[in-house]
Amino acid sequence: MSKGRENKVHIGIYGRRNVGKSSIINRLAGQDIAIVSDHAGTTTDPVKKSFEITGFGPVVLIDTAGIDDTGELGLKRIEKTIKSIDSIDLAILVTANGEWGVFEDNMVTRLNESGIPYIVIYNKADTGLPDRKFSDRISAVTGKPLHPFTTLDSSGVDYLTELIRKTIPESSMKTPGLLGDIISQGDIILLITPIDVEAPEGRLILPQVQAIRDILDNDAVAVVLKEREVDSFLRRSGVRPALAITDSQIFSRADASVPADIPLTSFSIALARMKGDFESYLKGTPAISELKSGDRVLLLESCSHHVACDDIGRVKIPRWLTSFTGCHLEFDVVAGLDDLPRQVTDYALIIQCGGCMITRRQLYNRLRPAIKAGIPVTNYGMAIAWVQGIYNRAVAPFTGNRGAGDIYL
Repeated sequence: MSKGRENKVHIGIYGRRNVGKSSIINRLAGQDIAIVSDHAGTTTDPVKKSFEITGFGPVVLIDTAGIDDTGELGLKRIEKTIKSIDSIDLAILVTANGEWGVFEDNMVTRLNESGIPYIVIYNKADTGLPDRKFSDRISAVTGKPLHPFTTLDSSGVDYLTELIRKTIPESSMKTPGLLGDIISQGDIILLITPIDVEAPEGRLILPQVQAIRDILDNDAVAVVLKEREVDSFLRRSGVRPALAITDSQIFSRADASVPADIPLTSFSIALARMKGDFESYLKGTPAISELKSGDRVLLLESCSHHVACDDIGRVKIPRWLTSFTGCHLEFDVVAGLDDLPRQVTDYALIIQCGGCMITRRQLYNRLRPAIKAGIPVTNYGMAIAWVQGIYNRAVAPFTGNRGAGDIYL
């Protein structure tokens, strides 16, 4: 299993204080990477730990505070523990010492509501196995078997690893490609990559790097150039690319330079199709034309970064939307996975970035409350394409014969 850091399988480990969560992590990792103490509450906040589980592969395991924490700070820690569910692909729910009650029941409810698969572990089995009545009660609540476990026996680690392998969703084990289903071996793919104030010094931005790697993985040819070189390259080389991909910020310029018979999209839209809820984006984007004065728009960034004077999410998109609609709109911007500043139903539209720094699960869960509430959602690249009048062309490479313009406009 080969996944980039942002796409590794995320496993959350949950349970009361002092049930041995950190000890289990250390056994899985084969080294002491989590602090172990007999004192309850040693782990105070969710902590991500990247390591390789022998026989399985690289994972990010999220060590969490006890679900039975107490006091004002304890309640805040529990809140953070619950919130971490949005980041995981699989949960390990740990109990020990014959304890199971409202804390575990609440966690089971949360996991079921989020659709997260989970394993139930009875830790410290070396000090005594759970009785039949206890095991049957847990199975009745969870619909799952209760698995005895001890960190003192290496065979228990092998058993738990196999449980993880069997329980993890297949979709989490695979890294979906950006372009693999729309390009073929030997295709020439033109990547239009502006070098501006937001480009990291001496490097390409992550979506551009991911696109290059995906093209190479599919035995195609990547041609990378700046926007001002497109016309000259196409004229002098005679090359007819199978696809052109541009930075969304220069969509209009790329649209003018790339002949109409060459498919054109953006890095952001490719990421939206790979990671986001693309169908919801397609349905939600036209809501831009329905915005009215006083509406509030939420822009979601997947990472924290230095804000430039012409920042895409905080400056350019609000400016383009205001100009396109002719309306006075209110904008909120939330970076990373921070809490929203207000209720999701206060927004008329939500615009998500490409999400190159977060997992598919994190991005999906980020948007799920809005989608359930019927709030239109879209993506940076798709929103920009809409206001610049080239939406149909920009999504066409991924919509096939559905005729995105015919269905959604």
